[in-house]
Amino acid sequence: MTVRHEIKSQLAKLLATEDLVVEHKKVSTACFNVHTRVLTLPLWEKASNVVYDLLVAHECGHSIFTPDEDWLDKVKVPPQFVNIVEDARIEKLMKRKYAGLAKTFFNGYKELNEGDFFQIADDDISTFNLADRVNLYFKIGNFVTLEFNSEEKEIINLIAASETFADVLIAADELYKYCKKEKEQEQKVADFDSHEMSGGSQSPSSEIVESNESSSEEEGESNNSQPEEGDGSYGGTAQGDQTPVKSGGEESEPEVRTADSLEEKIKDLVKEDSYENTYVEVPKLNLDTVIGKNSEVHKEIDFSFLHQQVLHNNHAKDKGFTPVNLYKESDLEFKKFKSSAQKEVNYLVKEFECRKAADQYARASTSRTGVLDTARLHTYKYNEDLFKKVSVIPDGKNHGLVFVLDWSGSMSDVMLDTCKQLFNLVWFCKKVSIPFEVYAFTNEWRRGEYDYENDRYLAADRAPHYEKKESLLVVDETFSMMNILTSKVNGKELEHQLLNIWRLAFCFARTCTAPYTYSNRMSLSGTPLNEALISLHQILPKFQKENKLQKVQCIVLTDGEANQLVYHKEVRRSYSKDPVLGSGYVYPGTTFLRDRKLGTTYKVDCGYHSFTDTLLRNLKDAFSTTNFIGIRVLESRYAHNFIKLYHSQLDKQYEKIQSDWKKLKSFTITNSGYDAYFGMSATALAQDSEFEVAEDATKSQIKSAFVKSLKTKKLNKKVLGEFISLVA
Repeated sequence: MTVRHEIKSQLAKLLATEDLVVEHKKVSTACFNVHTRVLTLPLWEKASNVVYDLLVAHECGHSIFTPDEDWLDKVKVPPQFVNIVEDARIEKLMKRKYAGLAKTFFNGYKELNEGDFFQIADDDISTFNLADRVNLYFKIGNFVTLEFNSEEKEIINLIAASETFADVLIAADELYKYCKKEKEQEQKVADFDSHEMSGGSQSPSSEIVESNESSSEEEGESNNSQPEEGDGSYGGTAQGDQTPVKSGGEESEPEVRTADSLEEKIKDLVKEDSYENTYVEVPKLNLDTVIGKNSEVHKEIDFSFLHQQVLHNNHAKDKGFTPVNLYKESDLEFKKFKSSAQKEVNYLVKEFECRKAADQYARASTSRTGVLDTARLHTYKYNEDLFKKVSVIPDGKNHGLVFVLDWSGSMSDVMLDTCKQLFNLVWFCKKVSIPFEVYAFTNEWRRGEYDYENDRYLAADRAPHYEKKESLLVVDETFSMMNILTSKVNGKELEHQLLNIWRLAFCFARTCTAPYTYSNRMSLSGTPLNEALISLHQILPKFQKENKLQKVQCIVLTDGEANQLVYHKEVRRSYSKDPVLGSGYVYPGTTFLRDRKLGTTYKVDCGYHSFTDTLLRNLKDAFSTTNFIGIRVLESRYAHNFIKLYHSQLDKQYEKIQSDWKKLKSFTITNSGYDAYFGMSATALAQDSEFEVAEDATKSQIKSAFVKSLKTKKLNKKVLGEFISLVA
């Protein structure tokens, strides 16, 4: 069975009883950084689930119970001896803390023993030193036969009784002394046998042995005082490796061979051809550089339109023509749309008020006032409740809406239809006094500003949006969120701003035929949708705080997905000795989005749309009271492919969505990163919902116009009704 690393990460957090940052990487051993609280686990792809759980539980034991202190200088005991005693202590404490782990440790060590991870199958265990037998006793003692004399049992009892790390150091010292004594006795016997076989004199040999032993002890003490830093048996504790001191050509320092064997075999659980997991994070952006202010945006638009009108008038006068209003056609279309849209807006207001009133009524309660009701006094013999009552209806929640509009080049054909939906919602917010902000994401706003008086471009402002660090997602300096509409302005100014946006959208749809154009800074760009979602981490809480809101809705209006972002990565360049901050690609399946504040990681799946869904899931977790709604305006030829991104043809929901599209030219997807993702036909939205026919129209023409009007109204009411059900 394939190990799911996300589940093991959650297991580690639960066992550690803290919001650890857990990383699965291509490393040989596990390690825990006590300062950053990052637990790095190897990709043990060859390990079974029970062994994986055992190893994770062991590492969490170190994170909970092993203190963050430098003990190497305090004792003269090789780190391996401290490791095996500490392992016994933390596993005992973990089983005490979580009773269910006893079974995990039992089954896990059983599997390790059957796989000969301690490499004891071909050896006589009785010949092992006490340290090795202790290690086996506390790990796989249920599956092997071990014998101890009375002195050895005392040391084992001392280890078993260790409750604190100070106890561990005492027990490790006793264990080391005993093993050291055993080793010295074996060395003496070996030297004596060697001397007897050579037929030499005993007296000189004894003097040499004593001299070597004295030298050995002095060198051993020196080496123990400053051991080299390395990894413990599981890699969970920062311990040192002791270099053996040799005497007479033989090792005089005792070793724990079973600990070395286990560590080497655990390294083999990591697949050599496994991919390296990458953990990326969302940067905290500076809104002062990200947001194009509302006043500055419309100043740019006004200057551009005025400049074109003045140039046209001057040119017309020079040629002897009568000047005309360049924006007459678009302005008339705007007035016509505004008039026809009032029915949809009023429908939205009605639905919203009804749902809000119903919600308030459902939460209403009846309370006693403490004042006698004189009209009930005559019922005192059979009625205990003689007090007046009052119905208490809690206040409705304060609402606010943030709109995010796609200002990319692919929106040119559907921008006007998308703006129609946006304007309906803006007018709705204005009528019910809901604060709102409308942002358009673009890569063009931070171009150099145009100086109309001197007919030249000014220097571009390309200050970075954040401090660049390794593993942060890249947000380019060209990215901006233009604040194109806001509830902070009065009604007259809002209508002027709506007209400005309408003129731009009208021009985008008629690039070749429109009598006017737009400034470079307001032109359509790429699709920095993912960058826009990242900026919402700062925009949403600021908006909620400024308006003192309890409930915020975020509506994203777009015609497609964006490419995956890259992340900052240290790379080595030929011209630099030190690594420089470059960039790396996000690979599906091996990249995880990490949120340190939430303590959550999100796996990036395959598909170009999945990265956007990952960012949305992170936003929903970060802002649990916010609904994220997507509105996708589709041309008919793209609808089928869009639906297949979220539903296969074998899916039961697929048939229903296809049926809704054929009948209503709209559908709702509920399994994307959004709380609801509305797909709407651009053609249907472009049709006027007003029932208008010529005076001399035939019956068939009247019928066709009537049916078309009903379909448009039905589409609008269905989508707007579902929208209100989420907002109210």
